[in-house]
Amino acid sequence: MIEFQQEGPIGILTINHPPMNTLNVEVFTSLAKHVACLKDFPELRVLIITGAGERAFVAGAEIREFLEVDEKSAYQLLEDGNEVFNQIENLPIPVIAAINGFALGGGLELALACDIRVMSESAKVGMPETKLGVFPGYGGTQRLAQLAGVGRAKELIYTGRLLRAEEAVTYQIVEYIAPAEKVLDKALELARMIAENAPLAIASAKKTLQSGQHLSLEKRIQQDISYCAPLFRTEDLQNGARSFLKKEKVQFIGR
Repeated sequence: MIEFQQEGPIGILTINHPPMNTLNVEVFTSLAKHVACLKDFPELRVLIITGAGERAFVAGAEIREFLEVDEKSAYQLLEDGNEVFNQIENLPIPVIAAINGFALGGGLELALACDIRVMSESAKVGMPETKLGVFPGYGGTQRLAQLAGVGRAKELIYTGRLLRAEEAVTYQIVEYIAPAEKVLDKALELARMIAENAPLAIASAKKTLQSGQHLSLEKRIQQDISYCAPLFRTEDLQNGARSFLKKEKVQFIGR
């Protein structure tokens, strides 16, 4: 599910869940374990997160699992997911997302929890959760608003539309674009530049850059969870998930 390799002071976490690297419970569990184990590698200066293959970084959640989630279990699911993404965001080392393909829903939320994003020129990013009957519940609403601004965050979440690389840069969602075959190379280039600099200074800079936003972000994320979890009991969620799996057009009924 999650593969880890180390190149000197640089660690690379690869999400390998073919065909689209979706975030099911097993992937989340494996990701959490690997992130927790990073403390066992004190020599690491930078972490890169990417997806296996050429199609997807992470193409969102495992939609089939939505049909088995009720409101109570949704709270736990969202809490667990937020804990992993918060741990990634709060790592003392910089984290670079190498977006090698689709980064949708939870995939984009994962990328937004990283410090820097490098995107394939052929990739697409977006938060299409409202097409399924929910909205981004892993902190994506708040992190997207911080990067792109509230207006553009609302636009992307309300419409569920996807952005190509050039527009993602315009929206300040990603920092770099690279040819598809060079995304990881570009991430490694940045990682090596960072690794050459003072790790304590970088850790302190990262902490001060995030501290003002972090405390209020936690409260906003809790609010997201309280509003998002009840959506798992709605007919719209069931209809949206089933229609997605059957590749049919969904008709939402507002309940």
